[in-house]
Amino acid sequence: MITPQKAIHYERYEFKKWEPHDAETIVETPVSLTVNGEVWLTFMCTPVYLEAMAVGFLYNEGIIESMDEVEDVRVCEHGDNVDVWLNRTVEQPKSWRRTSGCTGGVTAVDLLARPDVSFDGNKFGVPPDAIGNLVEMLFESQALYRETGGVHTSALSDGEKIVLSAEDIGRHNTLDKIAGLCLMNDVWPEKRILITTGRISSEMLQKAARMEAPILISRTSPSSLSIEMAERYGITLIGYARRHRFNVYSNSQRVGLS
Repeated sequence: MITPQKAIHYERYEFKKWEPHDAETIVETPVSLTVNGEVWLTFMCTPVYLEAMAVGFLYNEGIIESMDEVEDVRVCEHGDNVDVWLNRTVEQPKSWRRTSGCTGGVTAVDLLARPDVSFDGNKFGVPPDAIGNLVEMLFESQALYRETGGVHTSALSDGEKIVLSAEDIGRHNTLDKIAGLCLMNDVWPEKRILITTGRISSEMLQKAARMEAPILISRTSPSSLSIEMAERYGITLIGYARRHRFNVYSNSQRVGLS
């Protein structure tokens, strides 16, 4: 199996001197997704929670609705393919669109189509002070990042604690892994907040909507399209979240601003 980190050696130049260093770096590797015996696509990802990533990707793409449709999911012996067997036939999307993910994610979802979900009636909210606490809890869950750096982390919270977290070199993969972990462990908190270290682009917003999370928090910025989509969906979109400050780009009523 492929490990998520790899030992490396490098030379550092500092204060007019060279110094040798040994360290760990995050692994990026191609892993293919095979559905009912047919290869669909190849993820560029960090090889942890691969089964969850495959299942979560199929869920976030609208291919499956629950684990009741999954007969089997397993990573091959060499760790470079995930086999998913469904209990029904399913047609592969005719075209995949490359997304703005940092490792080149793909989606077949029409992000500009009229959304089939709305959170306008969802009254769930959090006090402003809780946002910083959630970001701090996200940092505490970053096991791989502390070892290697260069990796994104996303977490699902119920507003009080971190329920699940996942790390990957691709920010979009972290949300697929969380969706998969929810499905495979049958863990869907009634109140759902997603927190991520990654930039919020349109496909990140779509995945949050698919997971029915009315609040999405990022350490960095949202894109213009993600803000438009958050307004259409009724999602509270928060960016540049720090311990004592954050920006709210849509539906600020959930964090106490009328």
